[in-house]
Amino acid sequence: MKIEMLIPALLLAATPLGAATPPPSVVPQTSPTQTSHKTQAGDAETRVLDYIREHVRPGEPLVVSELYSKVFTEPDERQALDKLFNAFFRIPLFLAQYQDKYGSPPNMKTIAQQFDLRTAGAAEVLLRVMEADPRVPRFLTRDSKTGEITRVDVAMIRSDRRFGQAVERHLSGWEGKTAPGFNLASLDGQAVDLGGLSGKVVLLYIWFTGCPPCMKEAPGLAALQQEFSSRGLIVVGANADKLLGLAYDDDVRKRYVKEEKINFPVVHWTKESDSDYGKISIFPSLFLIDRNGMISHHWVGYVPPEELRKAFSDVMK
Repeated sequence: MKIEMLIPALLLAATPLGAATPPPSVVPQTSPTQTSHKTQAGDAETRVLDYIREHVRPGEPLVVSELYSKVFTEPDERQALDKLFNAFFRIPLFLAQYQDKYGSPPNMKTIAQQFDLRTAGAAEVLLRVMEADPRVPRFLTRDSKTGEITRVDVAMIRSDRRFGQAVERHLSGWEGKTAPGFNLASLDGQAVDLGGLSGKVVLLYIWFTGCPPCMKEAPGLAALQQEFSSRGLIVVGANADKLLGLAYDDDVRKRYVKEEKINFPVVHWTKESDSDYGKISIFPSLFLIDRNGMISHHWVGYVPPEELRKAFSDVMK
């Protein structure tokens, strides 16, 4: 089965970095158990993380292709692996962007929230995998007692060919650049095309289900959509659940839209659009696109309604 995302620490030796076929990754290079890991207690994500926690060794890369084919063979386990692969790949980008914005590293709780990690200690396990692989630059320092990150070397992440381009696009700023086009399918199957919104002011809001700052942001966006729609504003809520490998389905998303009275289109964020927009690493991410298709503002993390209201008013003058 093809694995669509790669983990920075988990590199298939036969595939060069940056090659079109993404390398799989995670398990010691010694032979893993040949049977499914269903015997462990807990849900699939917990089983996978428990296995990794038990088998990761300093200086030994983990090989996910063997985990995928020989250890975790059940559909729910493979879905959990896909979700963790996405998290692995994005964590360095998230750390660099968070450090740049806030001036300090995120704590483990914040990392877990950003990647929808529900299992206790999951973020720490993922960081251990990165630290164990000798091919991964030592871009973070952690407290030996608490395990919390004390320093992120953003320059080292930027200089790494696996992450540098995406990090550079985020940290160098989006304002004043032409917004990449997108054509995204809504929850009802209708296409939402940026080209078809010419003359509108578009707020592209990228989020995932269960993301705490996203849940805080959404009601305010609905209110602002109501307030500014007559002046040409349209909010486009791009949901990243599928891209991130999360288990929520459209029924869950539609129920959320109904319960929260979301009055703007909700679409599925895609791998192609994610690449065009620099590989989103902090959720929510918001891009305000003016009537000429230029990005006038870019935010990461929760944005207070009054800040958005001022930006909308400035763009609509």
